[in-house]
Amino acid sequence: MLRRLVLVVALAACSSFDLGPPTNIDDACSIIRQKPEWFFEMRNVERRWQLPTSVQMAILWQESKFQQRAKTPRKKLFGFIPWKRQSSAYGYAQVIDGTWDWYREQTGKRFASRSDFGDAVEFMGWYSDITTKKYGIAKSDVRNQYLAYHQGHAGFGDKSYLGEPWLIKVADNLVDRERMYRNQLEGCRP
Repeated sequence: MLRRLVLVVALAACSSFDLGPPTNIDDACSIIRQKPEWFFEMRNVERRWQLPTSVQMAILWQESKFQQRAKTPRKKLFGFIPWKRQSSAYGYAQVIDGTWDWYREQTGKRFASRSDFGDAVEFMGWYSDITTKKYGIAKSDVRNQYLAYHQGHAGFGDKSYLGEPWLIKVADNLVDRERMYRNQLEGCRP
């Protein structure tokens, strides 16, 4: 009996178990009431990397709707047979394999996981810091931070987003979402 209990506790400690996204992802106060550990992680990223919590939340909302194991949709073969995924993007922050490998190599965080909320937001802070240094984009500028995040630094530098009007619209809409989260955060307590 004791062995089983130890095994269950050990497995639980090693897993990145999550009970799913918050029930109301449009309300920052509800999110931090349901997931106070997330608020703690985002505030740490804000202190370390100066990436506002509201910017982190807006990007997470867009990328995964706060889902731990989010993946891109599958392409359709012949228009109806599920096929390969659109990209290797995975987890809360929807980071592709190559970028995640680069992050782990550069930071020495070999065991960082895209399905771990703290690791995902730490990545976002790190990535935005590079974006700011490379392009001079303010960390509070969610529109351009998101465009650089989505397209990658090379794509942002080449202004590849200009050929994707849908993406510009998404980035423009994130300005409103970030403002909404920022205003909500000012009036709530974890």
